[in-house]
Amino acid sequence: MIICAGNNETFDFAQPMGVGLIEISMNLTRACLFDKPEFLLFVGSAGSYGEHKIFDIIESKTASNVELGFLNNDAYTPLDNVISTNIDNTKRDVIVNSSNYISTNEELTKKFLKLGIAIENMEFFAVLRVAQEFDIPAGGVFCITNYTNKNAHEDFLKNHEEAKRVLTLHVKKRIKELTSNQRLFKK
Repeated sequence: MIICAGNNETFDFAQPMGVGLIEISMNLTRACLFDKPEFLLFVGSAGSYGEHKIFDIIESKTASNVELGFLNNDAYTPLDNVISTNIDNTKRDVIVNSSNYISTNEELTKKFLKLGIAIENMEFFAVLRVAQEFDIPAGGVFCITNYTNKNAHEDFLKNHEEAKRVLTLHVKKRIKELTSNQRLFKK
């Protein structure tokens, strides 16, 4: 099953599930209860903490839920705040941070890089958490729309349509590759 957030971030090949951690948790849980998918693939936009450039495509199976207050030791959590469905431990995965807030403090978000966290997307942590609960393999594909700085929202708006186009081309190409490979294995 291919899913996306929704609102203005929809794709003709993906089912919208809601924006942010709460909406996607509720709607994806409901979907899994009624018709458990074999695999979940989340597609969406992301902000870069500095390592990745605008319109880069990132594939990941690892997400975190680290709030900005944690970076300055102003908060802590007793919960696991990193989830991974990456079973290939030989390959370092890009960690996608999720929060219901978009980061705009460039100096503060550089601390994410020191923790090994490279990009942010509002929904991905919740997707992996629901997938973990239902024992469903899952991953995500993201296109960078902005850097996490004071211009984050304006850059997101400016780059969003092109990012969706780039992401659509990438995902459809990957689906075609997978379909071709499945046909080869069936022969």
